[in-house]
Amino acid sequence: MTPLQPDAHWLAALQARASQPPRAPRLPLLAGAARVGSVEAGFFEKNGLQAAPELREVLQKTEHSGAPAWHLAAPLDASLAALAQALRVAGLAGAWRDELLAVTDEQGTALGVVERAAVRPLGIATRAVHLLARSPDGRHWVQKRALNKANDPGLWDTLMGGMIAAADTLQTALARETWEEAGLRLDAVAGLARGGRVTIRRPADDGGGAGYVLEHIDWFQCTLPDGVVPVNQDGEVDEFRLMTRDELLARLQRDEFTLEAALMLCAAGV
Repeated sequence: MTPLQPDAHWLAALQARASQPPRAPRLPLLAGAARVGSVEAGFFEKNGLQAAPELREVLQKTEHSGAPAWHLAAPLDASLAALAQALRVAGLAGAWRDELLAVTDEQGTALGVVERAAVRPLGIATRAVHLLARSPDGRHWVQKRALNKANDPGLWDTLMGGMIAAADTLQTALARETWEEAGLRLDAVAGLARGGRVTIRRPADDGGGAGYVLEHIDWFQCTLPDGVVPVNQDGEVDEFRLMTRDELLARLQRDEFTLEAALMLCAAGV
């Protein structure tokens, strides 16, 4: 019997959802000559941030390559901290987590850090890591996200997924998030291997609808030996479940999985 394959129209729509232009034109956000993010045109002016006293010395509108741009003063970390707080006070930041993420140039070189809640309004690129897992008989271990999650509550997801904090490497984030979400140490899994990378580009509701997601996700895959069962440690997972390929594919095509998980599972050859 020929295995079921993802519907071509659904797969094309999935890929289109992962690569969407901004809802409105955006201006570069610069640190020196480096582009570190982007801001919807008129965002600062409309929300009174351009004239905010705490931002006058750290945020200036300039010209870059013959077009308008926003420039952050040095030191970058202090300017980003002031801007993040201003967004928070204005109700334009995402969920505040007291978690710092790296701020990079377009080549991925780290230049500073910023509170996670500010990255979407400022169009700052982020990094995440996910782990896909199967049982020895080929079924897929997946999780259902808790209903109190800020993003995609109640949707199905990979075994584990999380942001890479500024203080993390890819490997330390993989190990920490696998323990926090699934209660597993990496030496308890078999065949751990890097699978690849997916990139998400799409508008975000943060910033009153003026946010933008640019996220690079490195994903890994492994096998959980018989008797090894994931157990959530941080309250962010409602349940774990083993799904057959047919059940997984059916749920994928009913859009019961997060966009990111669907992309990775398809890339892994579901």
